[in-house]
Amino acid sequence: MEIIQIIGLGFVVTLLILIIKQQRPEIAVQLSLALATIIFLMVLSKINVVLNLFRDMAAKANISSMYLNTILKIIGIAYVTEFGAQVCRDAGEGAVAGKIEFAGKVLVMVMAIPIIALVLDTIVRLIP
Repeated sequence: MEIIQIIGLGFVVTLLILIIKQQRPEIAVQLSLALATIIFLMVLSKINVVLNLFRDMAAKANISSMYLNTILKIIGIAYVTEFGAQVCRDAGEGAVAGKIEFAGKVLVMVMAIPIIALVLDTIVRLIP
């Protein structure tokens, strides 16, 4: 199970960060970033499987790839925003993390406009 490896790696890096943080906090942040990168690379193949499944399902349902791509971009923005905000919080910059989260929310809203317009258009057509 990969999750056991990820958790074990997380525990080891956390212990290293706790030891190093008092004397070299900049290295502690770098360790945290390195861990995040390693975990991302470990789950990347799983993400690819999910993306392929979504594409297959959209093709079978005859959903425009534009809408599927938009939804996938929104999901990506949410994950990247959370990752960036957590890195900033780990570095002790909660205010910067809040700004990143705000920007992510705005970008998600902007990206969702075509889908919202489609839903509203469908509702209007259904109402006699």
